[in-house]
Amino acid sequence: MTTLSLGFSPCPNDTFIFDAMIHVKIDTEGIDFEVFMEDVEALNRRAFAGDIAITKLSYHAYAYLTDKYVLLDAGSALGNNCGPLLIAKAHMDPTAINTARILIPGKMTTANFLLSLACPDALDKTEALFSEIEQGVLDNEADAGLIIHENRFTYAQKGLIKLIDLGEFWETETGLPIPLGGIVIRRDFPPELRQKVNRIMRRSVEYAFANPGDVMPFVRLHAQEMDDVVMKAHIDLYVTEYTADLGEKGRNAVERLYSIAQEKQIVPAFKEKIFIN
Repeated sequence: MTTLSLGFSPCPNDTFIFDAMIHVKIDTEGIDFEVFMEDVEALNRRAFAGDIAITKLSYHAYAYLTDKYVLLDAGSALGNNCGPLLIAKAHMDPTAINTARILIPGKMTTANFLLSLACPDALDKTEALFSEIEQGVLDNEADAGLIIHENRFTYAQKGLIKLIDLGEFWETETGLPIPLGGIVIRRDFPPELRQKVNRIMRRSVEYAFANPGDVMPFVRLHAQEMDDVVMKAHIDLYVTEYTADLGEKGRNAVERLYSIAQEKQIVPAFKEKIFIN
């Protein structure tokens, strides 16, 4: 039995797709997984340290780690109408946004990456845990907040309003689904092992699609008192056809994201092929 370290977040979309492989509900082809469950920005930092074999990673962070990791075709959070939102207590025009104090869920998150594309002059940013951003805005710790994950479904109930839908911005600009996070594996692993993990990941996603009732107890265990309606909405938003396999359109979306970012010198040019062979 081979044991590989594996990182993913406690968010419903991740626990939904990883349940089957870590609890051996599918054929794992002789691989066992040592799980590290952390917030996406913590996972990003762990990957930068190079001490994890397989991990969920924001596409922004991956742009700086292509020498260490390669992207799986299975496991990505990529879709339509699922982008980060810039929210505030009151309407702000573009000039005000450019000078606003903004809470972000991490410098290396794809959310911050997209905010840099949409509002390049908005530079007064402070990092905060994604789940604390709404309250930070309500408490006037910042003028605006960049929210991700399930906060898309709760901000309006708290009296906050949407300033910019960054997913809508991306889709209007490109006509492509928005790449948020992907699953990467160490580049120095043999190609056969990387392909094996990709097969296991796809099998786990397909199991979740076919047996949602069986994986939901694991989702609920880590959902931090989230109600079932929000959990289901979260999963439906971030677990899509591209999660089983990026396919040509999914790969095109990832490549377009990086080509735009490289043109604007937000991320470095790549020397390596980023997709699994």
